[in-house]
Amino acid sequence: MTEIQERLFELKDEKYRDFNASLIPTVDKSIVIGVRVPVLRKLAKELKGSVQAAQFMAALPHHYHEENLLQALLINEIKDFGGCMEALELFLPFVDNWAVCDMLGPKALAKDRERLMGAILLWLKSEHPYTQRFGICMLMSHFLDENFREEYLELVAGVRSEEYYVRMMQAWYFATALAKQYDSAVKYIEGRRLESWTHNKSIQKARESFRVSDEHKKYLKTLKI
Repeated sequence: MTEIQERLFELKDEKYRDFNASLIPTVDKSIVIGVRVPVLRKLAKELKGSVQAAQFMAALPHHYHEENLLQALLINEIKDFGGCMEALELFLPFVDNWAVCDMLGPKALAKDRERLMGAILLWLKSEHPYTQRFGICMLMSHFLDENFREEYLELVAGVRSEEYYVRMMQAWYFATALAKQYDSAVKYIEGRRLESWTHNKSIQKARESFRVSDEHKKYLKTLKI
C-alpha cells in the first residue's frame, strides 16, 4: 500500500462509504474507501506542488475511487494552463464515473478559452463517455455566459451517445442554457433537435430550476414529447 493510500484509509468514514457507493453504481464498492470530499480537498491543498503529489499523479491508473477524486482535485490546483491541460489529457482516459468527472473543474482553463475550445472540440468527439461528458461540462462552465455563441448549442446537440451519463450531461447543459440563453436554447427544444429522452430530461431539469421563469416553465411543459 502506498503512503497516500494509507493516508486515505486513515481518513475513511465507514457510514459515508456505504452512502457514497450507492451514488456511483458503476463503481465496484470494494474500491470505495469512504473519504468525504471536504477532507479530500484539504488533503489536496496539503499535497499540491509537492514531489509526492507529482509522483502520485504520474502513477496511473489508480486503484481506489478516492485516489481518482484526489487526482481530480490536484489537477484543479494547477495554475498554469499548459500544465493543467497536460494533466487532464493524461487522466481523462482513466475517468470511469460521473463523480470523478464532475470533480474536475480547473480554474486555469479560463486563462485561454481559445485553446480550451480547441480541446473541447476533440473531447466531444471522443469515444470515451466521460471525456465527452467532461467536454460538455466545460462548455457549460465556460461558454454559456459572456463567451456564449449560438453555435455551441449545436456542438452539444450533435453529440450522439447511448451512454446514460453523457445524455444526462447533455440535458443538464440544455437546462442551464434555457436558464442563461433562453431565446437561443428554446429553438432546439421547439425543433426537437435532441433525442427524445434528452429532450424531455432537459425540459424537466429546466422546470426544476429557480433560474427559469414561471412563464417559460409553463411553455416548456407544452413541448414535452
